[in-house]
Amino acid sequence: MKLSKLLQDKRYLFWALQFAGWTAWGVSFYLGVLFWGKLPNDYLIYLPVVSTIGMLLTLPLRALYRYMWEMSAIRRLVAVVFASYLAGCVWMASRSWVFYNMFPERRKPKYEDYDGIEKLVAYFDGATTASWVILVWSGLYFGIKYYMLLQEERQRGLKALSMAHEAQLKMLRYQLNPHFLFNTLNAISTLILDKDTQLANTMVTRLSRFLRYSLDNDPMQKVTVDEEVEALRLYLDIEKVRFDERLKLKFDIDSDAKNALMPSLLLQPLVENAIKYAIAQAVNGGTIAIEAKTFGNDLLLAVIDDGPGIDSLHNPQSRSSSGVGLGNCRERLQELYGSEQSFRLSHTEPHGLTINIRIPLERADKAKA
Repeated sequence: MKLSKLLQDKRYLFWALQFAGWTAWGVSFYLGVLFWGKLPNDYLIYLPVVSTIGMLLTLPLRALYRYMWEMSAIRRLVAVVFASYLAGCVWMASRSWVFYNMFPERRKPKYEDYDGIEKLVAYFDGATTASWVILVWSGLYFGIKYYMLLQEERQRGLKALSMAHEAQLKMLRYQLNPHFLFNTLNAISTLILDKDTQLANTMVTRLSRFLRYSLDNDPMQKVTVDEEVEALRLYLDIEKVRFDERLKLKFDIDSDAKNALMPSLLLQPLVENAIKYAIAQAVNGGTIAIEAKTFGNDLLLAVIDDGPGIDSLHNPQSRSSSGVGLGNCRERLQELYGSEQSFRLSHTEPHGLTINIRIPLERADKAKA
């Protein structure tokens, strides 16, 4: 089992901290005695024994603190102080008994004159100091436990936020299918009504290929530009049936951009939007160009058409407001990249619309590493 997994288990973490804490106390106590006086023989054996006694005494304290976790703060504080002092007394008595049995030559002369209760009380000399050590342990126990609970709550919050974020992205991604299907099925219906069954059958076949790709593709996984272009060609195979020579295509994909990562099926609604406004409404059709290049740490994407363009550069939403494509892409980019992306509409010379997208550059080979 790896160390990170061990530390995630509360039982292993508790014992690891116990061992580390009491070892640190033993070392510091040893150095203190070494500095202030001469060490007795076998003192290195005595300290581990005393540390082990202290460690064992804190186990009932742990059970007590867990039992009274739901108590009010005042009651817990009183219980902690009382329990720490009681544990300190027991620990001090145990230390004294071990010390004076391991090193009888170092007994104080006055202890030899004590009998019964007086001798028992003598063993509790320094109990206040010992209780401070236990009280520090108690403070660390509560502090670490509260910190771990806070981290667990934070992790739950992050997980909930991540799930909401993922649900939003999936909703935006799957929102494309009904919109696209409506347009395609409407075109197939028209072909059937016109009794062009062969063309309708071709379109259904190509639609099934595109939907297979769409459904098999995880909307949370990014794809390379090369894969996105291939998916776009599947979609354009369908549109080619409808528009034939009226739809002209240009692909300008830099070799350096082919293995760059991007959201799956991001360009399809943009091309669909261009077909709806630039190709379908023009008697002679038109041209749609798709570009991809890298610039510094950014991936630059563009969808360009030579249609009527936007009504006014001062109101770039006038054209996109009638469809879900552009708005959907904006939201997906915002969800995925926040302020590190840009989505801009501009005029194409001499006429048409250019959609420019800038996203952080990620490489497929690095993502797999």
